[in-house]
Amino acid sequence: MRFEDLYITGVGVHLPGRVAVSDAVARGDFDEKLARRTDMESIAVSDSESGPEMAAKAARTALRRSGSVPLDIDLILHADVYYQGHDLWAPVSYIQREAVGNRCPAIEVRQLSNGGMAAMELAAGMLNGGLRTSSALLTTGDRFCAPGFDRWHSDPGTVYGDVGTAMVLSRRPGFAQLRSLCTVSGPELEEMHRGDDPFGAEPFEIRRPMDLEATKQAFIDKADVSYIVARSTAGLSEVLKRALNEAGCELADIDWFVLPHFGRRRLTQTFLRPWNLDREATTWSWGRTVGHLGAGDQFASLTHLAESGKAKPGQRCLLAGVGAGFTWSCAVVEIRQSPSWAGTAA
Repeated sequence: MRFEDLYITGVGVHLPGRVAVSDAVARGDFDEKLARRTDMESIAVSDSESGPEMAAKAARTALRRSGSVPLDIDLILHADVYYQGHDLWAPVSYIQREAVGNRCPAIEVRQLSNGGMAAMELAAGMLNGGLRTSSALLTTGDRFCAPGFDRWHSDPGTVYGDVGTAMVLSRRPGFAQLRSLCTVSGPELEEMHRGDDPFGAEPFEIRRPMDLEATKQAFIDKADVSYIVARSTAGLSEVLKRALNEAGCELADIDWFVLPHFGRRRLTQTFLRPWNLDREATTWSWGRTVGHLGAGDQFASLTHLAESGKAKPGQRCLLAGVGAGFTWSCAVVEIRQSPSWAGTAA
């Protein structure tokens, strides 16, 4: 979709403490060879705070920065990947109560690592036909912890960090403007994260902790690898071209590439090499200090660019996401002004 008057008025991130990868290797928590392959420096690790708790804190920051009051928020979407801390519970309702306190629709989004981008597209579609004063609060939050998940090894090539993120998307002018946002699905690849496993009756019935490499290998063993690679490449290429075309720009016009916080090898194979990108034009140098934040990579890295002052007025940022299922999303965001809270990055 192409947009003329949708803006980002506030963003926020709540990161717990970081654990140095070298310390994790020394303790025997992380395989040394795999650590070299991912080239991560540190990972955000929560000792106790759940994803929804961190998301609520990030939401309060984003709302304060946006200048929004509860009545300004007409929609709340919360995207998550992993267990949210309670069974048969609505984490988005907790976030609404803790951070907003209004009675607008509040809905959970489950599109795995592309959940934040999916929520952004859903909100943009709603706001595009709404009142000029309407705004949406988007949050993500996850804590990837044992015993169900091994952040270091459950998905070899990617190390998972804990975070809460938030964004306020609005019809009111903000520090950044949404120029385009597109999503493409590839359901023929959904089996990659299911493999040969039967449907279970309860979480982690088949294996604990989760082992995404096992399901991936099971899928590869009976599928045409060249087809898998070709379909993945085609999906990402299609969504990139659509987003750039609808924003009226070329790849060379993008100043910042906000990419998933994959390990270096996976990031290179998926994005840097196919798009011929210099890592200096991406948020890799920051992403490698926090890890893959589930559905929150894009919101967190955009927050970092804004807080640090690295993203200057007039610059364009391309937000790219991919999630199991599969879905691919790309958005073009133009920085309109330096927010008053720029320079607050830790």
